[in-house]
Amino acid sequence: MTTLSNQHKIIIITAPSGSGKTTLVKRLLAATGELSFSISACTRSPRQGEVHGVDYYFFSEDRFKQLIDEDAFVEWEMVYAGKYYGTLKTEMQRIWETGKYPIVDIDVRGALTVMNKYRGHCLTIFIKTPSIDELRRRLAARGTETPQTLEERVIKAEDELTFIHEFDKVIVNDDLDTAATELIQVVKEFLQA
Repeated sequence: MTTLSNQHKIIIITAPSGSGKTTLVKRLLAATGELSFSISACTRSPRQGEVHGVDYYFFSEDRFKQLIDEDAFVEWEMVYAGKYYGTLKTEMQRIWETGKYPIVDIDVRGALTVMNKYRGHCLTIFIKTPSIDELRRRLAARGTETPQTLEERVIKAEDELTFIHEFDKVIVNDDLDTAATELIQVVKEFLQA
């Protein structure tokens, strides 16, 4: 357990891939100046247009493992075979030092790890699609998945949904505008408490 003051609140948002989390987080950031996006570290290759230190901190697998050994992460996980993701302690500190609150946009297991370390300082939000079939449709529509990676993401989503009861708030992203309004309201209430 890490000791923090009330100035160190954290917003943790998680969702299965394809649930619309990134779009909702962008709307939340636009709606309040009190939040700052926590940039995750990863070992995957940058996608077109992604920039190191802006979208992610891109590391080699060896460097990522070295950071694990140095206890540099709040949380980390091998999310997919050979693909590591994590939240750097320095990233959280960077945001708090600006007087803002971090939005940590991470995998379900990582969210649970951060929640347990910072219990009492976190608002945890799980965003989901109305159904697995809808999730599969959205993933396929992105055009970025092979049949194998799409199936991996669906299987992972089914596992992640088993943890839904652990989160403070569940938002069903059936209609983007409705989900965004609900997310913004929930976060503002938490920050004002």
